[in-house]
Amino acid sequence: MSRCRPATGRASPRISLMPRAISTSRTHPIPMRRRRFIAYSCHSLPGGSGHICTTRGVPHPRLVTSSPANLRRVGLALAPSTAQTFRNMKSHFKKVFCVAFLIAFWLANISAAGFLIRDGDRVVFLGDSITEQRLYTTYIEAYALTRHPTWKLTFRNVGWGGDTSWLRQRSHPDEKQLFAADEASQQKMVEDSVGRGLGRDVLPLKPTFVTIKFGMNDHSYQPFREDIFRAYVRSQTEIAKVLGTNGARVAFLTPQPIEDKRPDPDKDVRNQSLRQFSDGLKDVAAKSSAAYVDQFDPFMKILLRERASNPPSFIGGGDAVHPGPVGQTLMAWAVLKGLGASSLVSRAEIDAAGKKAPAVEGCRVSGLQVSGGTVSFDRLDEALAMPVDERAEAALKLAPILDDLNLYELQISGLTGGDYEVTVDGESSGKVSAEELAKGWNLANAPGPITKQAREVLKLVFDKNNAFFRRWREVQLFSLPGWAHGPEVETKRAAELARIDAQVGELEVQIDKARKPKSHHFEIKPAAR
Repeated sequence: MSRCRPATGRASPRISLMPRAISTSRTHPIPMRRRRFIAYSCHSLPGGSGHICTTRGVPHPRLVTSSPANLRRVGLALAPSTAQTFRNMKSHFKKVFCVAFLIAFWLANISAAGFLIRDGDRVVFLGDSITEQRLYTTYIEAYALTRHPTWKLTFRNVGWGGDTSWLRQRSHPDEKQLFAADEASQQKMVEDSVGRGLGRDVLPLKPTFVTIKFGMNDHSYQPFREDIFRAYVRSQTEIAKVLGTNGARVAFLTPQPIEDKRPDPDKDVRNQSLRQFSDGLKDVAAKSSAAYVDQFDPFMKILLRERASNPPSFIGGGDAVHPGPVGQTLMAWAVLKGLGASSLVSRAEIDAAGKKAPAVEGCRVSGLQVSGGTVSFDRLDEALAMPVDERAEAALKLAPILDDLNLYELQISGLTGGDYEVTVDGESSGKVSAEELAKGWNLANAPGPITKQAREVLKLVFDKNNAFFRRWREVQLFSLPGWAHGPEVETKRAAELARIDAQVGELEVQIDKARKPKSHHFEIKPAAR
């Protein structure tokens, strides 16, 4: 029996782990092989007690150091005053201890901060009608639940069609006054509108992590307007402030571009406006110590490539503003990458000639047998493959979704040439050549029980999210005219809320059970000709 090593992610977070106390940085080009250059920034630690170098905002574990010699070895030279600081440190034990503590802290964050959703999180998706569609949010939820089946996680979607960052569908501010207001007056209006909207729909859920996706309605489907942009920046800043005060971490998601039926979506003035709103959001995230997730650019690259021939249908399905399952799978892919999601589900390497499993990761292999050209074994994974919506399989041809987020690998060396049939629990998962198996074959979306189990989780998550939406919008917020109010109505409302709460709770129990990995029997044998 081969025991697994912990599965490790291949994606890195796109947020800075650096504290605000760090002083001015300098950028040093480091010559790499093939004359490639990577920009590193070296920062002084608080109190002049050391230095840390980052690349793309992430601390580099080999460049967190208290020794200028270590930096010189990788081509970084510090100013004489900095080197003197290091020499003086030798006589100060407390400073050395402080540096060691900070290094340990940052290295721990590097290894643990890969995925911004954490065990124990209560996640809330806040946004407009694209969020209300409950597609990209459900795909993100399904990824987290299947990739981390032992984590305790809850997810709630409070997207509202037509909404904006100033939460106009929840608080109904006078937008004409909002856009024209002076700084002080606008701040008061934003605080009131955002405070009431979050106070009703978000804060009662006690979130620990909130994704915020606004901008599509904010830009008002027209060329860039500075007055609207000013309200957008102020409102997003206020949302982050209120959520942070209430103990929630924040990830700002840019809007995806509008897909009109034209070969040059980047020339659309609406997309140019959304581009500027997205750039402004990046600044808001940096100033608010929030994560920034760019889905605008990855989606735009796909549109530019696929719409070059000006096909008559929407690449993302749905309509120009509201992508269908294909487009929202692309959105989920971009968002998950931006949140630091890992690619590996599990990996099993089998040596057929040696009759052993020399390397496994994220799984356990047992009962390995090799006889008459057939290889068989049992495999128990630590996670499930991420489910891909059956309606969205076309998205797999548009972006490297399986490679980036869903690697369920089987690698077998020592087979004779030809094609082999891979069966899992007696069901065929496909025919593959010996050469492909030797390189490693990804079964993440292959037919059979592995994909069936993942899609059962996805179905249950959809059922749960639809039930919560009915509870929230059709019962909790259902409003009768004043003359119809009375104790009897509120009694019925309370009973219906309790009924749906029980339904949601039962579905979450079913989801928790369905996402537990099961042992599967694999058989790889020469394919019939």
